[in-house]
Amino acid sequence: MRLLFAGTPDAALPSLRTLLDSRHEVVGVLTRADAPTGRGRKLRPSPVRTLAEEEGLPVLTPATLREESVQQQIRDLAPDAAPVVAYGNLVPQSALDIPRHGWVNLHFSLLPEWRGAAPAQRAVLAGQRETGMSVFRLEKGLDTGDVLASATTAIGAFETAGELLERMAADGADLLLSVLDALEDGTAVPAAQDHSRATHAAKLTPAEARIDWTLPADQVSAHIRGMSPQPGAWTLLGGDRAKILGVEPAPEHAPLPPGRIEATRRQVLVGTGTEVIALSTLAPAGRRPMRAADWARGAALDADAAFSTEQQDTEQQDIEQQDGERA
Repeated sequence: MRLLFAGTPDAALPSLRTLLDSRHEVVGVLTRADAPTGRGRKLRPSPVRTLAEEEGLPVLTPATLREESVQQQIRDLAPDAAPVVAYGNLVPQSALDIPRHGWVNLHFSLLPEWRGAAPAQRAVLAGQRETGMSVFRLEKGLDTGDVLASATTAIGAFETAGELLERMAADGADLLLSVLDALEDGTAVPAAQDHSRATHAAKLTPAEARIDWTLPADQVSAHIRGMSPQPGAWTLLGGDRAKILGVEPAPEHAPLPPGRIEATRRQVLVGTGTEVIALSTLAPAGRRPMRAADWARGAALDADAAFSTEQQDTEQQDIEQQDGERA
């Protein structure tokens, strides 16, 4: 089949590479327009655009797919199907109708669970031990179309959302290809979703990323892992923000007050509402992520050092956090 691939971030790259190596022909790529990134706010192409141009593929970067001129460009490519992985743009019905096999989306949850922008992250945040991937047919509703294939995967006890998404992006590429093969062969079997079981995976915000150390250890761990790498779970130490980006197995240890830090030569332990947790990766204010133990050795922590357990954010704190995410 002739395929128009739609995707934008790194998570879409395994699927594009798999399709390029398949029996199908990728005739063009849809991706988001170049976006400002980094402290210099320079425009940079999406990862998908970079790969597509390396492969000599036609690339479309429209701000919207509603314009007739854009839809004509899609018609000119004459796609039989449009596989989608984290594209990030609304596809109107007039565009959905162009490929004869429609648009099929690889989504990183077991639909109808976690419809929306952050399915892998929300699964980790919820403390789930298992999630999965679904390939479904795009329609007007948000992730509501018939499911064409799905596969489950376990969530590791110390796995971050970023690590989970990277793993599912690789595994999901083969799942997406199997659906496209089935569509061409006429063996695809769509299954309607049970909309009564749907949950929503809203985009994560810096404001909700703040750590509440008074919660039980398993919930604090899930919060840290679900927010990693972006926007990054954060906390305050003496008024300075630090991002906590990972946890690791903790030794047997007497409980510590919530937020209290105890640094050993090899680990940084922090008290929660129940048992202690061990931090693996930490990014001090204005600095790159580092091993938590390395941070502690250079931080000259007081014996009673503790991350703040206060949960009242000021408006200015929220603004500063969001500015930091844009930097």
